[in-house]
Amino acid sequence: MATDDSVEMERDEIDAFLGSGGTGVLSLPTTADEPPHTVPVSYGYDAETRTFYFRLSVGADSSKSDLADRPVSFVVHREEDDRWRSVVAAGRLEGVEESGIETETLDGLDRVEIPLVDIFEDPTRVVSFEFYRLVPEDLTGRVESPRDV
Repeated sequence: MATDDSVEMERDEIDAFLGSGGTGVLSLPTTADEPPHTVPVSYGYDAETRTFYFRLSVGADSSKSDLADRPVSFVVHREEDDRWRSVVAAGRLEGVEESGIETETLDGLDRVEIPLVDIFEDPTRVVSFEFYRLVPEDLTGRVESPRDV
């Protein structure tokens, strides 16, 4: 009998799945009558502190202005070994230059790799970026359970 149920991932499985960085989807709240602002982003992940780091484009026409202390959800999803896996993180974004987290942030940024994904109309050398981090209040992972043959 085949099953498509999912099971929770253990901490070490989540850490291995996230690696030191990759791409995922970040959702930011909007007004009550609009859907969340959801965008693909690249991330770095520090398994030692279970912290995500983001290099986010900002600018006058960016809909992501004033990101610090905003509640977000972040999802990484992909198929590996013929089974889907996903990790969902929820919490509040922090500017990496906030007082009291500078040293911890620098240490964390040394342990991650944030890919530079070119999805912009302008060359990335002229796109303004800011760094943010997410120390999740909630971090869960799910993996599709193995199918019986």
